[in-house]
Amino acid sequence: MLLSALSGLLLSAAFEPLALWWIAPIALAIEMFALTRNERKYLSVLIFALTFNLGLLHWTSIYVGSVPWIILAFGLSIFYLPLVAVKRLGISFFPLIFIVLEEIRNRFPFQGFGWARIAYSQADAPYAKIAAHGGAVALSAITVLIALFLFGLTQKQLRILILLPLLLIFQPMHVNTNQSINALLIQGNVPQLGLDFNSRATEVFYNHVKDTKKALQDNDKVDFILWPENSVDVDPFRNPEVFDTLNSYKQPLIVGAIVGKGEEVLNTSILWTKDAQNVYVKQHLTPFGEYIPLRSLAGKISPLVNDVRDFSPGNASVVFKIGAAKIAPVICYELLDDQILQQAAKSSNLLTVQTNSATFGDSAESAQQLQITRIRAIEHSRNVLSVSTTGYSAIIDYNGKVLQKSNMGTAQHLYATVGLITSTSPRDRYGDWALVITLIWLLLVARRAYVYRR
Repeated sequence: MLLSALSGLLLSAAFEPLALWWIAPIALAIEMFALTRNERKYLSVLIFALTFNLGLLHWTSIYVGSVPWIILAFGLSIFYLPLVAVKRLGISFFPLIFIVLEEIRNRFPFQGFGWARIAYSQADAPYAKIAAHGGAVALSAITVLIALFLFGLTQKQLRILILLPLLLIFQPMHVNTNQSINALLIQGNVPQLGLDFNSRATEVFYNHVKDTKKALQDNDKVDFILWPENSVDVDPFRNPEVFDTLNSYKQPLIVGAIVGKGEEVLNTSILWTKDAQNVYVKQHLTPFGEYIPLRSLAGKISPLVNDVRDFSPGNASVVFKIGAAKIAPVICYELLDDQILQQAAKSSNLLTVQTNSATFGDSAESAQQLQITRIRAIEHSRNVLSVSTTGYSAIIDYNGKVLQKSNMGTAQHLYATVGLITSTSPRDRYGDWALVITLIWLLLVARRAYVYRR
């Protein structure tokens, strides 16, 4: 039981704020060892999963208290319990079962919550490039296979078949970049961190106006300006002063704004020019943040849910065209949605991520989200401009390398000259076959090891 708790804690240390990527396969190997030694396997798995999720997701308790955090961690931990099947099938089935469960959590319930995906701890791993070939699922899989390899060493077994996919990191990647674009990222900051970051109307907006003015005085040779999610904290179409201010810029802006449409409330990214506004509506909303599932039950757990008005989701991707740039906006939580990212990458030559981390204070949430963004950049072979109201904002290349990064909790701006990539990553060419091939490989490894053991 102590080994299971240790493995869960070590696995959470692979993620930000510690970001010890190399400890992930060690932690998983320890849990494999614990499962082979413990007769109370359900309890072993539950302790492992609970300590992992409690450590990883502690930031969810910053402003809403411990109860929702504990419920979230415990609810996610339930999805790890089928790992006990290794008692009958053998430990070689651990990677296959683990990845299947991870994919289920990415999709269910409430459209999934994939924050704990093992791949998102591996941005600095020397094998992270595998994500460009097989997606985040393949990167998670190879991490668990390395754990199985380490476990095999303790069992005096050395099976080269397990790590054969690592050969993919030696396959050259061809990325076509014919043109570039100059961008200005504005991190305007908020009056105060917390759930009431926008309690004073237009203050967040004018923070971004102020820093944009300062940045353009230093250098106005930019092709467009990028503001974060919720940077326009009132409906710009219903506030004449805000509307006129946005119209005053000679450069196109991409801004994040909350917009009303009849009785609906929309979280949007808007390409704003003097002549027209092209609006993208966030498709994958944050459960318990932008809408409340099971509202009557949730209200008994936390009275804060009564302050949340349900947003309405969009139903289509949008590409913003600025010169030669085809820019696909991704809004915050949508980073966890494989299909949205695939569609965005295939229709664009540059990705932007707009997020608002003010509601999580100075916790590890923003750093963990940046790690997710880095993996998505590798997976889809796209340069990414990521901008937050409070930080971290960053410029990330298609190798997942952070070229520039802001500080937390300050008003800052970043200038970027980024390449417009026209080629498609192998993962996006394969589409859903990347997942299928990964699962087939895990099944092959498990089956071969099972036959060998018999």
